[in-house]
Amino acid sequence: MAGSLTGCRQAQSTAEALPDKDIALQLYSIREVIGDSAKYADSHEEVFGQLRDMGYSAVEAANYGGGRFYGVSPEQFKTDCEAAGLEALSSHATRALSDEELAAHDFTEAMKWWDEAIAAHKAAGMTYLVTPWGNVPKTLEEAQTLCDYHNAIGAKCNEAGLRYGYHTHSHEFKNIGDTDRMWIEYMMENIAPENMFWQMDVYWAVMAGKSPVEYIKKYPGRFALLHIKDQYELGQSGMVNFEPIFKAAADAGLENFVVEQEGTDGSHAIMEGMAMNADYLRRADFVKAEY
Repeated sequence: MAGSLTGCRQAQSTAEALPDKDIALQLYSIREVIGDSAKYADSHEEVFGQLRDMGYSAVEAANYGGGRFYGVSPEQFKTDCEAAGLEALSSHATRALSDEELAAHDFTEAMKWWDEAIAAHKAAGMTYLVTPWGNVPKTLEEAQTLCDYHNAIGAKCNEAGLRYGYHTHSHEFKNIGDTDRMWIEYMMENIAPENMFWQMDVYWAVMAGKSPVEYIKKYPGRFALLHIKDQYELGQSGMVNFEPIFKAAADAGLENFVVEQEGTDGSHAIMEGMAMNADYLRRADFVKAEY
């Protein structure tokens, strides 16, 4: 464990003089040190403490299953976060429809899964429950069934006082089957805003050849969360222009943002990268202290 944290001390020391901001981290980013129940049991206390020292204020979970997070109860996960001064803000979790369920427009068994998941996320004190992935439908009929499914999930979350969202990658910007209907825009039109918000991954939008700013402005109020991501550490590649993204999102009702990093270039440990990301955001005058 100690080796995985090598090199982040200096960045943390620098960060101490920087302004505090609400910065959440998607824990998938540090899966090599905390990505499963065994690693969590061994390392969560030290890792969470390190994140707080770097300047993170919240986390987004990425290991939900069977009513538990990283092998512990929702209540314990909440306690573990709070002990380090972190908020358990949100989680990535979903239950995809089988081909048979999709063809039959049958959500019966799926909704039983969602009942358990919603109860667990509420018990963990989370605000948001986010579907992290979904395939592009092959037909407009499948597309409508999936929209109906998301509407049903969102309505159930609303009843429990939980916000339901969808995390985009790049494939949502593709067309449905052989139609001229783009999947993300079809969803925007057929899923009620009160039932589902969007968590745009700004890096994957850029990789799809799309402008995050354009979509944020086109659908104001829909992007309650953002995944702030670059090729590696934030601001290193020059591929993503974060300043106009933050400004447009703030004007369009951004509530929170979550840092995610899928890996490093191999020159340093992942925890050092997390410190670099927090440092970048705390130094950026275009990032507000809170949204």
